[in-house]
Amino acid sequence: MTSKILLVTGDAAESLEVFYPYQRLREEGYQVDIAAPTKKRLQFVVHDFVEGFDTYTEKPGYTWPADVALADVDPADYAALVIPGGRAPEYLRNDPDVQRIARHFFAEDKPVAQICHGPLITAAAGLLDGRRSSAYPALAPDIKAAGAEFVDGEAVVDGVVVSARAWPDHPAWLRAFIEVLRTKAPLA
Repeated sequence: MTSKILLVTGDAAESLEVFYPYQRLREEGYQVDIAAPTKKRLQFVVHDFVEGFDTYTEKPGYTWPADVALADVDPADYAALVIPGGRAPEYLRNDPDVQRIARHFFAEDKPVAQICHGPLITAAAGLLDGRRSSAYPALAPDIKAAGAEFVDGEAVVDGVVVSARAWPDHPAWLRAFIEVLRTKAPLA
């Protein structure tokens, strides 16, 4: 059993939704590889909630290098998949390599953690039909259009898929995902 986890993201991903699972899973002892459209330094963003705004605000966030280009990913090398949110999933969902990667994890019943706008990727790949999923609440129509039941929850577990709304849900989301990992992808 491999102890490697793949985190799929790109420019304009939400900083906290990349770094929290990246660091927390490394703390557990997993190797986490960041895959993006190209192997380059990525520019993340910070989404915050400001009183008086009807939606979240966006500011420049941290930068971080991608470890591997999506086209070079062999998903068989990984035990689990993490899909952070932010704006990155809006364009990543159309990438054939992202869809190939996501389909592998679902077909092999490997653990998947998705948060915020991350479920746009699994929806576009046709993987949510008949499932239950959380996501950023504004995505409820997208989740339903993908054939899934939208659940407004901080840690929705559907088999080996764990989803959440946004970064305020991190503690419950990662706690639930790590429980799935300990069963389906335990460290040696």
